[in-house]
Amino acid sequence: MAKAPDSTAVADKEQEGADTAVGVRRPPAPVAPRASRGFPSAVSRTGRVGALDGLRTLAVALVVVHHVEPDVLPGGAVAVDVFFTISGFVITRLLLAEYVRRGGISLMSFYRRRWMRLVPALLALCAVCALLASTTSLWGFDGSLQAAGLSAAFLTNVVRAMESGPYSELTRPLAHTWSLGVEEQFYLLWPLVLLFVLRRFRARTVLLCTAALCALPLLWRCVLWNPEAAHRIYNGTDTRADQLLAGALVAVALARLRSDDPRLTLLRTWSGRLAWPALALLGLVAWQVPVTEDLGVWTAVWYTVGFLAVAALSATLVMALELRPEARMSRLLALTPLAWVGRNLSYGIYLWHYPVVRLLASLGVNEGRLAATVVLTLLMALLSYYAIEKPFLRRARVGKMPAAAPALAVT
Repeated sequence: MAKAPDSTAVADKEQEGADTAVGVRRPPAPVAPRASRGFPSAVSRTGRVGALDGLRTLAVALVVVHHVEPDVLPGGAVAVDVFFTISGFVITRLLLAEYVRRGGISLMSFYRRRWMRLVPALLALCAVCALLASTTSLWGFDGSLQAAGLSAAFLTNVVRAMESGPYSELTRPLAHTWSLGVEEQFYLLWPLVLLFVLRRFRARTVLLCTAALCALPLLWRCVLWNPEAAHRIYNGTDTRADQLLAGALVAVALARLRSDDPRLTLLRTWSGRLAWPALALLGLVAWQVPVTEDLGVWTAVWYTVGFLAVAALSATLVMALELRPEARMSRLLALTPLAWVGRNLSYGIYLWHYPVVRLLASLGVNEGRLAATVVLTLLMALLSYYAIEKPFLRRARVGKMPAAAPALAVT
């Protein structure tokens, strides 16, 4: 059970070319303090972070290995948590930048761009799986018609959350799309909540509200926890929201601080010091901890406090990569091959890797299955990117509202 945002997902193409007409790297104009609406760095902090794209590549690689060789990386599903935090960070800073520039957030435009980014490639995947189910005898695609319908409606996580025992065959052919359901449901609700607090409170209170919201899923998980509720907690948007909100909290905090603010220097220093330990701890979990298995007391800790702890580690990484582009970790993750794959192919890799795993298993491929999965998944991701995702992303950018147009702020 894993994902890549958009997330899974997985790479978020809204960053690339976002509002270039107004110059996303240009700092806000030095006018009255009210012009920044309390977020003086919101507009200047919307450029693409190459190291985050490289982190996406690393995370999706963990997901693939976890699904092909679970004994090698029993905790590889933790990469999903990292993707959630990246997504929350990227989406929130784009929404903040729009709010500062226009005094509102065009919700319809936001939802349209999200649809263009996620849905066309997902529908293509669902169609292929349904076709294989109806025209072949491959057992790995039995039940794909129902699973495709749930995936296309972003409801896979809802169905899985309601199952107390072993997961049923209802979602199994496209089980990995549970995390897409979590992200899409978050995308539906979070802009409304953010716009509400932005319109009614000062920037400092917005930051405090976001931090408070991060704590609510932890409390809710503690209330819900029992072994029979494991699926409910693992798949629920309300029980996983703190991992997305941790990224949102980083975005809000950084947007509030000017480049010469001493608190920003403090964040830059400490995030840099903690980045490698955070990455090492996440790697240790992926390598040694079977996070989706029943391990007694450890499972109770993981399904309550553990999710928030991983969110904190992921948020530390995101902050370090944003604030310290010159650091060794940032330079390594921003290497062109890693950044390009994360930016352009991570979503396609996530979408296609699990059906490829099931295809090879149905064909009885055992020797070299990991290598075969990687090759076939990359081919399908490339096809998805150039034939589906890129054309729709181009249409999404062309369809953006002019910079001078008033925002349609719906509360």
